[in-house]
Amino acid sequence: MKNVLVIALLFTFSGCQSQSGPNSKVNAEEFEKGISAPNVQILDVRTAAEFSSGHIKNALQANWVNPPEFTERVKYIDKDKPVYVYCLVGSRSTGAANWLRENGYKKVVELQGGINAWKRANKPVEGGGNQQQMSIADYQAMIPADKTILVDFGASWCPPCVKMNPVLDDLQKDASLQFQLIKVDAGIHTDVMKALNIEPIPVFVIYKNGKEVWRKQGIVSKEEFIAQLK
Repeated sequence: MKNVLVIALLFTFSGCQSQSGPNSKVNAEEFEKGISAPNVQILDVRTAAEFSSGHIKNALQANWVNPPEFTERVKYIDKDKPVYVYCLVGSRSTGAANWLRENGYKKVVELQGGINAWKRANKPVEGGGNQQQMSIADYQAMIPADKTILVDFGASWCPPCVKMNPVLDDLQKDASLQFQLIKVDAGIHTDVMKALNIEPIPVFVIYKNGKEVWRKQGIVSKEEFIAQLK
């Protein structure tokens, strides 16, 4: 009987530790406190449409129910830095969090109750406004017939898109290149994305003399951009 009691106590102790350790579920207050720390990554595992309806500031988005999108995007999330995960009510984030833990992400914390619980606790969200769609005519009007144009179809919440920002910054600083960069927010201008058959993001398109001459999806090196822009 004494041995059974000892085992029960050890199980209880380890269970308590798992809730306060690197892999746990926390309420909105603790989640907000955690994401205020430096080097924290916030991951929204809902769909892009759900994300656009309102999300936690600085969150990245990777749809858990779309496995190819999810696995591609989380490749660009640092396994050694904390990842704070949420969805709508908590079920998808649990699946995503378990996958992250099983695949080497060292500290994964879930928002208990999802963004619904976050809102009930009167925590702030971003997005959700009715932003005007760009028409395909508006898009075409941005492509002059006498210049080289690089169009970046991406979003601030897309991990590989974020990874590409320093490369694009370096390109713009290169005095040997004569081109104009246009950024199209893929989370807003979905009509243009559909018309141009662009999915998933990031996608980069180069126009010369008003005509599309090159297109590529995913991570692109500076050297490959230069070869295409010259």
